[in-house]
Amino acid sequence: MLIEIAVFNIEAAIAAYHAGAQRIELCSAPAEGGLTPSAATMRLTRKYVKIPIHVMIRPREGDFCYSEREFETMLLDIAAAKMAGMEGIVTGVLNPDGTVDEKRTAILVDAAAPMNVTFHRAFDMAMDLPAAMESIIYAGCSRILTSGGQQTVPRGLDMISQLVKRAGDRITIMPGSGVNSENIKHIADITGAKEIHLSARSFIPGKMNYKKSNVTMGGTVTIPDYDLQMPNDKMIGDIINLFKS
Repeated sequence: MLIEIAVFNIEAAIAAYHAGAQRIELCSAPAEGGLTPSAATMRLTRKYVKIPIHVMIRPREGDFCYSEREFETMLLDIAAAKMAGMEGIVTGVLNPDGTVDEKRTAILVDAAAPMNVTFHRAFDMAMDLPAAMESIIYAGCSRILTSGGQQTVPRGLDMISQLVKRAGDRITIMPGSGVNSENIKHIADITGAKEIHLSARSFIPGKMNYKKSNVTMGGTVTIPDYDLQMPNDKMIGDIINLFKS
């Protein structure tokens, strides 16, 4: 079982690496579901993290139907990822009717080569998941990150299991969303997945002693302004040990 940990800053990436993660998904902006990190973040993370890094290529929050300028941004970010030594990218493009944009996805795959490409949970927003999987395979992606079309993996187990069987060795189906040390072994056993994605994150207090209660920078109840999201090294260690036994 390959364990991929999603992180949202360089310190979190280093912490996940030392905790035993086998691959990193490097993003920014957790409140938006993950956006492209800066080129500097990619380069410095590559310097300090000695396991494969897959970087998010998503230019903005919101839906996955992109303008020509946004798509051009994605291509430039892919070039930056390649220069930074990333092993893969994580991206996704849909059409307004809920189908996968095969043409643009194939362009992204070609631009990313020799990096491999994960189609992210935009897949779960598609109208017909089996059909979407076939489009993603046709476009040349290496894997699909999915919660089975549901909010979390535990709710989408039946669909994920079907996708794993249908995919065979044509593409990797990687469950992600709502995965933790309590349910990961069950998810692996039920679905037959060989790679699993999770954040394994906890919130730690930031360094600010003075905190202004009447001003926010966009924080929410679940993602506070003054706290930092960091990997839970005990959870990652427990998960790694589960699959060693």
